[in-house]
Amino acid sequence: MSKTLSFALLLLTSLAFAQRDTVIIRPQPSDEILLNPNMGITTFNRFNGQAVNPALEWSEVGPVEKLPQAATKPDFPDTKIAYLRWYWNALEPERGKYRWDILDLALEEARAHGQTLAIRLMPYSNKDPLPAWYASTGARRANKPTDKDGNIWQPDFSDPMYLKLWGDLVAEAGRRYNGNPYLDSVDISSVGYWGEGWSPYMPAFSYQKALIDIWFDAFPNTTLLMNFDEPQALTYGTSRGAGWRLDCLGDLRVKSDNPYFEPEMLDVYPQQVVRSGIQDVWQTRPVSLEVCGTVSEWKRDRFDVNYILEQALRWHVTSVNLKSSPIPDDWKPQFEAFQKKLGYRLLLRRLEYPKSVTAGAMMPVHMWWLNAGVAPPYTNYPLAVQLRSSKDSAVITVPVDVRKWLPGDAVFDGSLYVPETLPEGTYDLRVAMLDPRSGQPAVRLAITGRDPDGWYSQGRLQVKKRQP
Repeated sequence: MSKTLSFALLLLTSLAFAQRDTVIIRPQPSDEILLNPNMGITTFNRFNGQAVNPALEWSEVGPVEKLPQAATKPDFPDTKIAYLRWYWNALEPERGKYRWDILDLALEEARAHGQTLAIRLMPYSNKDPLPAWYASTGARRANKPTDKDGNIWQPDFSDPMYLKLWGDLVAEAGRRYNGNPYLDSVDISSVGYWGEGWSPYMPAFSYQKALIDIWFDAFPNTTLLMNFDEPQALTYGTSRGAGWRLDCLGDLRVKSDNPYFEPEMLDVYPQQVVRSGIQDVWQTRPVSLEVCGTVSEWKRDRFDVNYILEQALRWHVTSVNLKSSPIPDDWKPQFEAFQKKLGYRLLLRRLEYPKSVTAGAMMPVHMWWLNAGVAPPYTNYPLAVQLRSSKDSAVITVPVDVRKWLPGDAVFDGSLYVPETLPEGTYDLRVAMLDPRSGQPAVRLAITGRDPDGWYSQGRLQVKKRQP
């Protein structure tokens, strides 16, 4: 017999033996919409189960007291993120006296509704003025009462007093909330109406930079999102580690007479992503979008919803603020398909492990995963294998970083240690991605077979004791 033939027979014999001693699982994919942390459609200035806005209206004023639940379940997607905004005049009605009870309540309400909290602190708007005490501090004003916009006291953003007073609020917020595990993200907000970063009174970039830096100083352990309007500021903020957000998803106008509101989707946004050099930010930091007006306004204006949602996916969107306003009935199928693609969508394609293992020894494991979404998770949810019998169980962490799972395939080929304390017996092998705060299953996978406690059963194996 030739050496080549002998080797081939040996290889086939080894493979057959391996197959007899190996469990191979190919989980069944699921097509359901997954409600997962740190991603999805958000509620706006309210929480899950609370009344939605009218089709063409919304309020920018965040809640300062507990809101009631709707009498019946609102016709709006449940979500894992509540996005809320408040004006400076609500948070600091008297200089140095902060209403942190407002944010404390919001964090408490988010947790009670199964959500984390995303926030923006806003200096003022075209309807909501700066705190009444601000003008008496000697701070400079950028406009005059007789100007077209004179009904709103516009601050001089290059004034050191503005940097100090607004910076004090931001710094105090950071001291109180930086690193809070239930704080999903914080918008970088300092300049102009709603803090969106544009104004007829824009300061030189050196002043903009200082007003961006205060957020990184205050929230070094919390995800920050850079608003989109000023290209140089956008480039700078994302270079420091912020994700990015824009406020006018869906604006398909073809012309505008307003220099501060040019056609966003067709002229400004796609080109500015490239010119600002932020095409790859999504690989490590989230992209969050907000509808221009409401979705019902898109429909009223005959905008192409498919184009809008496809562009959002091309930007690798993770979360979307629909202003807690209804989705038109005939557009719900498009939004349901969109929800199955935005953010991360993780499914286990193939799992291989031995039929029997020895306690106190290593267990070879092969996993093939697919991220079928458009972005990675931005939290490192621990991937774990659980061995569970009727009397004992052990949770074994798989050494992977799911934040690196960009759209496409991911493979783990390695070995896991089986605790020597496990007694002999038959064990279910289950997998899950865990909440780093609680150690409990947190992420719904795009496969069937989810157990009531959030783990996914993937067959059985025998645990044997090591022979002396």
